[in-house]
Amino acid sequence: MAPLAIRTWQVLEENHPGDRLNRVVDGALLGLILLSVLATVLGTVPAFAAACARPLAVIEALSMLVFSAEYLARLWAAPVDPRYRGAVRGRLRYAVTPMALVDLLAVLPFYLPVFGIGVFARALRMLRIFRLLKVARYMRAVYVMGQVARAKREELLVAAVALLVLLVAASSLMFFVEHEVQPEAFSSIPATMWWAVATVTTVGYGDVYPQTGLGRLLGACVAVLGIGFFALPTAILGSGYAEAFARGRTPACCPHCGRMAEP
Repeated sequence: MAPLAIRTWQVLEENHPGDRLNRVVDGALLGLILLSVLATVLGTVPAFAAACARPLAVIEALSMLVFSAEYLARLWAAPVDPRYRGAVRGRLRYAVTPMALVDLLAVLPFYLPVFGIGVFARALRMLRIFRLLKVARYMRAVYVMGQVARAKREELLVAAVALLVLLVAASSLMFFVEHEVQPEAFSSIPATMWWAVATVTTVGYGDVYPQTGLGRLLGACVAVLGIGFFALPTAILGSGYAEAFARGRTPACCPHCGRMAEP
């Protein structure tokens, strides 16, 4: 590979503490990401958008230019990594990686209307908020979070399935208990699931609630169980972070199964 491609890959993808150019580029890109997301958010305020139309347009154009160049540079230099070896196939493999797709989503809303795909132009413009996901490239803590979630994915999946079972069971029981008393509020099990979600998450909006004694008892039990079920992912991730910090802040994962290696 050409030295320029190797250096480009090192600056954009690899994290070397002693590489000053790497730190400068990461800092500049992180600042531009936050600035562009802030501009997108403030641009939805009519008064601000009217008063600052020109600066917002400049920020959008600058971010599009930089993010497009960054994406193309990463794609061009991808074959430097042995995982993406090959002029065409290697770049295609890199293009479908999660972070490369995030990079693509960050610039795609700008180009689709240019090619005449403007039916959902307003919705596509709001996809610019995906640029915030690019922060994961430049913050080590976000990287550790992703590694911990990947290493604990089986435990998290079990917790999610258990929560789904609780939602379905609670919705079914509450439907049979309250349907005759409140046929509109609890018209079906899928409709009752809104109450189950609000109760399990302990939000309790109050728009739908049981009126019978048995229904209120069931609702209280579901609310208490919901607290316990939501503590499961917290405990799982907490243990994962403890293991990660015990290994020097970066979890060692098996490249084949993704599980954390035993110390």
